[in-house]
Amino acid sequence: MSIDLPLVLGGLVVGFIVGLTGMGGGALMTPMLIFVFRVDPLVAVSSDVVASLFMKPAGAIVHLRRGTVHLRLVLWLCIGSVPAAFSGALLIQALPFGDSLDAALKTVLGVALLIASGGLVVRAVLQMVRSRSALGEGPARPSAPEELVVRPVPTVILGAVAGLLVGMTSVGAGSVVIVVLLLLYPALKASQLVGTDLVQAVPLVAAASLGHLLYGDFSLGLTTSLLIGAIPGAWFGAHVSARAPGGIIRRALAILLLASALKLLGASLPVVLGAAGAALVVGNLVWFWVKRRFSAAPQQPVADSSPDPAESSTRT
Repeated sequence: MSIDLPLVLGGLVVGFIVGLTGMGGGALMTPMLIFVFRVDPLVAVSSDVVASLFMKPAGAIVHLRRGTVHLRLVLWLCIGSVPAAFSGALLIQALPFGDSLDAALKTVLGVALLIASGGLVVRAVLQMVRSRSALGEGPARPSAPEELVVRPVPTVILGAVAGLLVGMTSVGAGSVVIVVLLLLYPALKASQLVGTDLVQAVPLVAAASLGHLLYGDFSLGLTTSLLIGAIPGAWFGAHVSARAPGGIIRRALAILLLASALKLLGASLPVVLGAAGAALVVGNLVWFWVKRRFSAAPQQPVADSSPDPAESSTRT
């Protein structure tokens, strides 16, 4: 078994993004393996899922130590995601596509990436509106874990959908979960969103990995090379995200996912480049509009925190 240095570097970049944003693992790793390294789609999905099993804990441990994880949310998500993830790994093997399995898998993966890209856009807009900042990463409303009212039924359904996506395509653990969590629980801090997502992804990916190890096309050499870069990348990215999650990286990631999805769905290179360029232009126009809107909004007067002279003289 030989170590492939380009794969190590690719794993390092993807691992850092996963630790930083809580998303982008399968959404970046699998297309990278298919398009850059020319790996068979089924091998790419199986190897990526198994790699995530070791990459995710590196970031999850950092957030657990910093207390940025909502454990009750993790529990309800796992009730839905663990059985669904194992089932997804079996389902992708049982699909009756025969020789056209690769093409079918690319189509499923392309649709999943489109959903992930759209979810990132929704999250960016919600963050801009919530924080009243064009950067989308303003201070979140503080909320202690015990104050959050958990909604079990929609949380379990979310876990099941994400688990099925991960089992079939390796996409969804972060790209889908973290966006819907933001919609369901807007009071969560950004660091809690990332931390909760990373921790719930560990048992989810473990179930999907078991299915792919038993029935998939897992490659030990490819996965080992990815992990050598991905584990330290996720660890370092999680340390950064626990202090300041990267909103701008998520928006760049959305454009990259859009381009990857269109390529997987069979779009020509000019169409892919044109769509990515249009998304970049429209995204910047929206960003400037939001920036002007919030800059023009009347600022609340800031109370002077210095002591009143009269009151000070009275106390003395």
